[in-house]
Parts: sequence; structure tokens; C-alpha cells
Amino acid sequence: MTTAVRVSNELVREAKIFSKIDQRSLTGQIEHWAKIGKCAEENPDLTYSLIKDILIGLVELEQGESSEYKFG
Repeated sequence: MTTAVRVSNELVREAKIFSKIDQRSLTGQIEHWAKIGKCAEENPDLTYSLIKDILIGLVELEQGESSEYKFG
């Protein structure tokens, strides 16, 4: 479902810059930031790097890119 949301011109300007760097659409960039921010609020002790690694791991699992972890 798509919903129109008003955001500031400043956020759009910054998202346009980062979307080009990260090769995302403008909407994709804002959604990415929202997902990171939501995770950060829910897990205040986690670093940005750890949150990003967790999100990457979840996408890899969704795409079947997993393997069994072997201890030791």
C-alpha cells in the first residue's frame, strides 16, 4: 500500500544526495533511513554498524543466502 507523506524540503534535498551515493530511489533512501531509525529507537544500545549488519543479514536470509554456523 502506498501512502503520500509530507516531509521537509531539507530532508528531500539530503535524501536525493544520499540516494545517488547509495544508488537508491528517493523513496528507497527515506525508507532506509526510517528503517534504521526505527531499529535504533527499539535497540538504543546497538551501534549503527551493527544495525546495518543485522538488516543485511535479514535480507540475505530472505534471499536464501544462509549457511549453517559452525562453532570452533
